[in-house]
Amino acid sequence: MTTADELPVRVGVFGLLGSGNLGNDGSLEAVLGYLRADHPEAVVDALCGGPEAVTARFGIPATRLHWYRGEYRTASRAGAIAAKGLGKLVDVFRTAAWVRRHDVVIVPGMGVLEATLPLRPWGFPYSLFLLCASGRLLRTRVALVSVGAATIGNRPTRALVRWSARLAAYRSYRDAQSRDAMRAMGVDTARDEVYPDLAFSLPAPRASTPSGPPGTVCVGVMDFHGGNDDRARADEIHRRYLDGTIRFVRTLVEEGRPVRLLTGDQCDATVVAAILDAVDSPLVTAAEPSSLADLMNEMAAADTVVAIRYHNLICALKTGTPVLALCYAAKSDALMAEMGLGAYCHPAREVDADRLLEQFRALEKRSAELRQTLTERNLAAARQLEHQFNSLTAALFPATDHAHTLRKAP
Repeated sequence: MTTADELPVRVGVFGLLGSGNLGNDGSLEAVLGYLRADHPEAVVDALCGGPEAVTARFGIPATRLHWYRGEYRTASRAGAIAAKGLGKLVDVFRTAAWVRRHDVVIVPGMGVLEATLPLRPWGFPYSLFLLCASGRLLRTRVALVSVGAATIGNRPTRALVRWSARLAAYRSYRDAQSRDAMRAMGVDTARDEVYPDLAFSLPAPRASTPSGPPGTVCVGVMDFHGGNDDRARADEIHRRYLDGTIRFVRTLVEEGRPVRLLTGDQCDATVVAAILDAVDSPLVTAAEPSSLADLMNEMAAADTVVAIRYHNLICALKTGTPVLALCYAAKSDALMAEMGLGAYCHPAREVDADRLLEQFRALEKRSAELRQTLTERNLAAARQLEHQFNSLTAALFPATDHAHTLRKAP
């Protein structure tokens, strides 16, 4: 007869994983690394946006997050609207059935408690609420690990996010302002901790030391149209961001600097194409990264990075390469300040190419000093994340629970 403590702990990971966003997949990679190192006995699978991609890359079984395959397409016809509505109902039971099969579910990083980019309440906020409510009802511990949060104006979205956080068994945040935002939205955060983003636990290549003439500048781009509250002027914001970025890249090329364009999501390819079309020069090339490791390899070989996506900033910081941030949300300003580069932030909604160039040149003048600062800050982040994983083990895998004496029925 099999004894209870021979049964492996069953861990699920949840989120918009495998959907083309390199930052989200990097957070998953970090959590899987922790589980394989500290809990090799765990049986892990995923409920996610891109199950085929997750299984192919990470080697774990994965289930599609939504029953309706057209979830992320705009529904305009009556049939599509009805199917999407039916999918919301079916997902209640699908999510609960998946949660029931696990002892622990981890939501690895990501900005799951924010709406800094366009977001509808019946999209991911609804899915997250189903997860956390199912966890509470079925006594499966749900952990929101080093997640991002921001105060949300839209009432339905705010309510879903607030209740998701309240129902989770464990919460930690990737910066202090995320915790403050949840407290402002009515969540008791007295026992919640703040740790660096999970991507800081990933291995990183050593940055090259610049020598000789000025070298490559990596420019991370984004299909940026503003946030959830900017829908009325989304086109204007995008045009200003793109025009400013093109002017910046063109000036670097005129000065003889090689520019390497980087993305962080599949949707960013349109911005790369627009820049290549506008700045017709062999000095401008584009990479096709498929992971945060690819991004870090590109950035480690560069003199300087200019980037907008949050996890592109992390990759530059992690490699110790000086970076100038185009900030579209407070999380980017907070990250840069934490890593000692708070003076090198520029508003993504109001890109001014002249001011951007001025900041860029000031950054490069302090390159050696800032590289040393980043080395020190990265060591501190690594120590904090070690504490995070120890805290997670204590909360989700206590010794008394390894016996699984209260196993749920299959």
